[in-house]
Amino acid sequence: METDWIWGLVGGVLIGTGGAVYLLGNGRIMGASGILGGLVDGSGWKTAAERIAFLVGVVVMPLILWPLYNVGIETHMTKDVWVILSAGLLVGIGTRIANGCTSGHGVCGISRLSLRGIVATVFYILAGGLMLVLFRHVLEVI
Repeated sequence: METDWIWGLVGGVLIGTGGAVYLLGNGRIMGASGILGGLVDGSGWKTAAERIAFLVGVVVMPLILWPLYNVGIETHMTKDVWVILSAGLLVGIGTRIANGCTSGHGVCGISRLSLRGIVATVFYILAGGLMLVLFRHVLEVI
């Protein structure tokens, strides 16, 4: 098995476990955009401590694990800052339109057989595929 598949499997298991622990511990869905969005728009200040702890963990844990997986992984990510910023902006807009992100709809929604999560996931996967075709093959930006 290629190492890319192993890393994907490990990452998926960790995200799924994190989602299960968050749901069991808090009774709420682990949607990263909702967790961050609640801090930004002020609607989540009642649970600010757990939201901040979650976000700190998302940033700090990869840094702690860096020595374990720093094995020369290639990302093939573009060096064009404008493409990276545009992609981030489009993802942010998409999560607002879909009322959630891949962790909320894709991981937690599908695992709970949520129709809303399944439909949202299908549409953002299709939109991502269309954007890849547009930006890579039509516009040749990435």
